[in-house]
Amino acid sequence: MTEGLLALGSALWLGVLTSISPCPLAANVAAVSYLGRQVSQPYQSVAHGLAYSAGRMASYILLAALLVGTTLSAPSVSAFLQSDMNRVLGPVLILAGLLMLQVIRLPFPSMGVSQRAQNWLAGNGYLGSFGLGGLFALSFCPTSAALFFASLLPLSMAHQSIVTLPAIYGFGTAAPVFALALVMVFCSARIAELFDRLTTVERWMRRVAGLLFIAIGLYYCVQYLLPTLR
Repeated sequence: MTEGLLALGSALWLGVLTSISPCPLAANVAAVSYLGRQVSQPYQSVAHGLAYSAGRMASYILLAALLVGTTLSAPSVSAFLQSDMNRVLGPVLILAGLLMLQVIRLPFPSMGVSQRAQNWLAGNGYLGSFGLGGLFALSFCPTSAALFFASLLPLSMAHQSIVTLPAIYGFGTAAPVFALALVMVFCSARIAELFDRLTTVERWMRRVAGLLFIAIGLYYCVQYLLPTLR
């Protein structure tokens, strides 16, 4: 029970960290601001922000569920996860922590969204906002890629969670975006100040998360990996 709650909390935390990481945060602010200018009523801006957030959430859920489900469907992989996942998890968590602390920097291709595609989606109502959110969710940068591929996916595989943990992660990525949409509607004058504060908060949260990942990874290495090497 405790382990399951810890996994749910970790997935939510990883989602929030992903959403407020520098690259996704800048893209979210730009997209929500752009969508808000396409409509005249505040409630419509909020609804477009919600649709955009839902699109991001859906992309993460589908991508994680596809990758985890495909991996777990292979009998050999499933057997390996049941017998040796704890041994592998230590080094993976340490690598994720080092990536989050930017001790290791890996080049990661960005899948940007063209301005023409943005304009077309923004002009197609709530469904377009949903699609824009889904496309922006796939524009990974090194930090968000580390959080998703090196943190969430191993966590989901360790708990054999195809839907639940990816869904919680997706909710974590969507909640700050929707909050930004509300701020931009009702307190647009303070958005720059909020952006600066979120950037500072993200930096410290990422550092704390990176150190925790390394500490937990070392624990798993000592507990499960080292005894097999003796």
